[in-house]
Amino acid sequence: MEDNRSIAHMDLDTFFVSCERLIDSRLVGKPVMVGGTTDRGVVAACSYEARQYGVHSAMPMKLARQLCPEGIVLRGNTGIYTKYSNMVTDIIKEEVPLYEKSSVDEFYIDLTGMDRFFGCYKLVSELRDRIIKETGLPISFGLSINKTVSKIATGEAKPNNKIHIERGTEKGFLSPLSVKKIPMVGNKTYQSLCDFGMKRIQNVQQMPPKVMGRVFGKNGISIWKKANGIDLSPVIAYQERKSISTERSFDQDTTDVARLKSIITAMAENLIFQLRRGNKLTACVTVKIRYSDFTTYTQQRKVPYSASDHLLLPVVMDLYDKLYNRRLLVRMVGVRFSHLVEGGHQINLFDDRPELIQLYNAMDYLRDKFGDRAVLRASGFGAKTIGRFNPFSGEAPPLLANRRE
Repeated sequence: MEDNRSIAHMDLDTFFVSCERLIDSRLVGKPVMVGGTTDRGVVAACSYEARQYGVHSAMPMKLARQLCPEGIVLRGNTGIYTKYSNMVTDIIKEEVPLYEKSSVDEFYIDLTGMDRFFGCYKLVSELRDRIIKETGLPISFGLSINKTVSKIATGEAKPNNKIHIERGTEKGFLSPLSVKKIPMVGNKTYQSLCDFGMKRIQNVQQMPPKVMGRVFGKNGISIWKKANGIDLSPVIAYQERKSISTERSFDQDTTDVARLKSIITAMAENLIFQLRRGNKLTACVTVKIRYSDFTTYTQQRKVPYSASDHLLLPVVMDLYDKLYNRRLLVRMVGVRFSHLVEGGHQINLFDDRPELIQLYNAMDYLRDKFGDRAVLRASGFGAKTIGRFNPFSGEAPPLLANRRE
């Protein structure tokens, strides 16, 4: 079956790093690594400057620091990333008929049939220009007949560029590239392909599909099809997420009750702010604890739809109090809000004072302007913490010490 579609793949370049640079321009041009700041942490994203030292995503942060000792390590701010991701999503939603949000920074767009009215390449180019202008974020795209070729093309277009693979040129475009460029080919599969002399996509193209199937099973047939530019998978219309959550793993397991409570409070408060920012309400609260022996326990409770601190925080803390009863060392804690629906907080005429609503508005304004952690409740600070400590990332790196002032 011939693929006559027009599919664009858009990817925000080094998304987490780009967001951090919008907040603090001093990070521009410097090697930046976003992720866990402890030896147990991993690199979630890194700048191109850090990649020159051999740093890459999913690498242990301890190794990344050894490879790039001059690198600036940031815990990251999921609220800011969500904000910018939603900004890009809203722009795409306004401009195209069908799109799929495959991750926080990746989108597939089905432009099939638009050539006769506008021109697909022109349309997606103007969409990219608008995203860059309105958000300040660099973004690359690839345009081709299917999702696989477009995704690979985006990788070749980076950083901050675009590429159009004309219909009928897919195999020629793919053939000189490494087989590692094929989506879903991980390190283990890559090594297996290399062992059979298939380092380039061209080698896979020349292999009979039956042989690929015998050697690699169903995965082999899938790899052969992708190597030959064959992919009939549809663009799946984006659906709004139904839950948000956050977790905190500790560098050293702890039984510091005051610290645990302050961290749970701050995590919950930040998630509640994300609800209000996204115009969402939650109807289910879940708290999770993992102990040093890796046993994990959760407690959840249904609640009336809400996005208010004074209604949700007591539920979170009550669940935590019921959950934390083993007095063992704690390795990780987490908070999750689920059963999300669109909507703003319904004011209770008897319980919600005007001053309280005004307080939420003021807090949200400051967080939008200066960052998610610009305002924290006193209970969100640990008993031993002062100054700029934030319970998500520990002491701020020297470069960022004054970023919120």
